[in-house]
Amino acid sequence: MAALFLFTAQVFCFCRFNGLNMLQKWRGKKIMFVGDSLSQNQWQSLTCMLHSWVPNSKYSFIPLRNGIASVTFQDYGVQILLYHTTYLVDLDSEKVGRVLKLDSIRGGNAWKGMDVLIFDTWHWWTHTGRTQPWDYIQDGGKLYKDMNRLVAFYKGLTTWGRWVDRNVNPSKTKVFFQGISPIHYEGKDWSQPSRSCKGETQPYLGTSYPAGIPQAWVVVNKVLSRVNKPVYLLDITSLSQLRKEAHPSVYSGEHSGTDCSHWCLPGLPDTWNDLLYGALFG
Repeated sequence: MAALFLFTAQVFCFCRFNGLNMLQKWRGKKIMFVGDSLSQNQWQSLTCMLHSWVPNSKYSFIPLRNGIASVTFQDYGVQILLYHTTYLVDLDSEKVGRVLKLDSIRGGNAWKGMDVLIFDTWHWWTHTGRTQPWDYIQDGGKLYKDMNRLVAFYKGLTTWGRWVDRNVNPSKTKVFFQGISPIHYEGKDWSQPSRSCKGETQPYLGTSYPAGIPQAWVVVNKVLSRVNKPVYLLDITSLSQLRKEAHPSVYSGEHSGTDCSHWCLPGLPDTWNDLLYGALFG
């Protein structure tokens, strides 16, 4: 029987973030974010939020190397790790080119033994042309030049769900899925067709977002409902859709052009971590 737990902004009513409490209660624990640059966004946010509570505490930082980065709060033995993977499933270089394998997860060995796992993927599934990092998709032993991206996402995420069922011990490890982080490149999504996130200074103030819930959100919920082990969904989508002003825009130091997909720090990912804290301690 599937065990999906949903955490939204309502969690705030029960539990306000307290970094010292988190470090004390999770002394000696390992927390790993697994995913793309939006996982990195949330990982950076959480490490900064914790440090702000214990600014004089000793810590060590290992920058991203071979796909893994970490911050350790040495006085508490708490390690916050980042495992960078754009798709969760494997992306391999082979004779035919770069192959995205929808039914293979070899990198999962690095995820084992954690006390908390927070997964994320979707951002790169929509990339095409020169920004697409694969040449072929492999599914069931067959190679495809392309396929419907939502179908591919469903297949890849289903493979991840099977990995969770086979490898996670719920008495040891809590599993979270970050949810779908929205983008704000097209103002038509909030009824202002000539706009993007560039120059926005206010959130969307309506009670419901005009573009509606993205189809990827539907896929995530469908897959999670079929995972047998407990998985906690940090349902960040709706609250994040309202934050069209919260992106780096043209001021990102890491991305050329206008960045309406990642988020400023301090900023919205802090709210995601409020949800995470509420799910852990609420």
